[in-house]
Amino acid sequence: MTDHALQSPPSAPVRFPPGLIFACLALLGVLFLPLPETLPVAGQRMLAILAFAVVVWVTEAVSYEASAIMITALMAVLMGTAPTLADPAQTYGSSAGLSMALAGFASPALALVVGALFIAAAMTHTGLDKRIALVTLTKVGASTRRVLLGAMLVIVLLSLVVPSATARSACVVPIMMGVIAAFGVPLRSNIAAGLMIIVAQGTSVWNVGIQTAAAQNLLTVGFMDKMLGERVSWIDWLIAGAPWAVIMSLVLVALVLKLLPPESDNVPGGMDGVTRSLAALGPMTAAQKRLGGVSLVLLLAWATEGRLHPFDTTTTTYAGLVTLLLPRFGVMTWKDVQARIPWGTVIVFGVGISLGSALLSTHAGQWLGAQVVEHTGLDTLGTLGVFAILSAFLIVIHLGFASATALTSALLPILIAVLQTLPGDFSRVGMSMMLGFAVSFGFILPINAPQNMVCLGTETFTPRQFARVGLWVSAIGYVLLLVFASTYWSWLGWM
Repeated sequence: MTDHALQSPPSAPVRFPPGLIFACLALLGVLFLPLPETLPVAGQRMLAILAFAVVVWVTEAVSYEASAIMITALMAVLMGTAPTLADPAQTYGSSAGLSMALAGFASPALALVVGALFIAAAMTHTGLDKRIALVTLTKVGASTRRVLLGAMLVIVLLSLVVPSATARSACVVPIMMGVIAAFGVPLRSNIAAGLMIIVAQGTSVWNVGIQTAAAQNLLTVGFMDKMLGERVSWIDWLIAGAPWAVIMSLVLVALVLKLLPPESDNVPGGMDGVTRSLAALGPMTAAQKRLGGVSLVLLLAWATEGRLHPFDTTTTTYAGLVTLLLPRFGVMTWKDVQARIPWGTVIVFGVGISLGSALLSTHAGQWLGAQVVEHTGLDTLGTLGVFAILSAFLIVIHLGFASATALTSALLPILIAVLQTLPGDFSRVGMSMMLGFAVSFGFILPINAPQNMVCLGTETFTPRQFARVGLWVSAIGYVLLLVFASTYWSWLGWM
């Protein structure tokens, strides 16, 4: 064998991601802008870090986990060498800068996300989520219309007990693929496409309806608590968001039936696959029964927060988590679930909270909010007009984000600062919650939400089909937001 034969083939050159180059240029561009008199140096540096984060997140130049580490390092260096607000002659120091970057990891909102991820992992570990989905589907009937409605009902039920949108879609997708196989239709049929689009977009619809259904909701609650000193309870969020979600669920099913009409509405034996899958699970296990009991108690505790007991959602969630981890009575051990927890999500969430908090503590958020109000004329509009513009902005800007959590981290602190700057007597907590609703509008592009990508991976629909339905869902959903804001939410006192 010759020396030439032993040589490995030349590796392709590693290219520096263009998005990362643009992010660095955005960082430097903001840093070297003339410093406004009303903006502290520390505030300008935080705005530069925010610009870097937004470009990296929009371009997906690096993974979200890698971007979180980069943001942490930038905050440690740039904030550590920045003059303090109290005494410009002194700098924060690298330790204080790093503490600022890691402050989000001490937030109750992050603790709630971690607890919620563990409960979602327990559902997957015991198979209770799959059992709930299969039992629900067996009750709806075999016609395609009933199956589409059944898929939506599964999403609703799992949104109550599985506090992770990605975990819910990962559970439901294999079940729905079994339903498609039982119907004996091609993967590229309208039946298959409609079913998967309902799973993806229905998950986003119910992210609006239930506070614990999505991480961005918990981040929104965390920012409310930090900036406004108030928060919306689980039951108040449900009362506000669930009616909108119910209406939009029916709208979504109707749109799918209209835009992707099923090839047939009656398929003999269409539920056979679901029935066989449920039978294969056998009787309900003791662990599933215990987990079901704990889940119901948690739902009751969340719904009665501040009414029957003084404990917040995070505290009751951790009480349930402790129960699930107890020897003998519990349903899982640390080894059972540690591999099922998306630790990268935890890191991104913690750094996102830190980013938002630092924007406030350096007065960058307040300064940017004041600039938005001054140059857009928002202060001359009524409350409904302000909500219409800010929610439309979030829906449009979401097209550039692959993560609602990243979008919330980057923009919601700024928008809450805008609300604080606006004159007039209106509920800033309620408006913040409603803007949190708009963050979940990831209906148009598959890349706009992880659950969309999970469903796209089944190859049952094309991005064009998804966008065709999603554009209508977004338009109708936005109009319905404005109708609710001017009527129902106003009657509840959230406007």
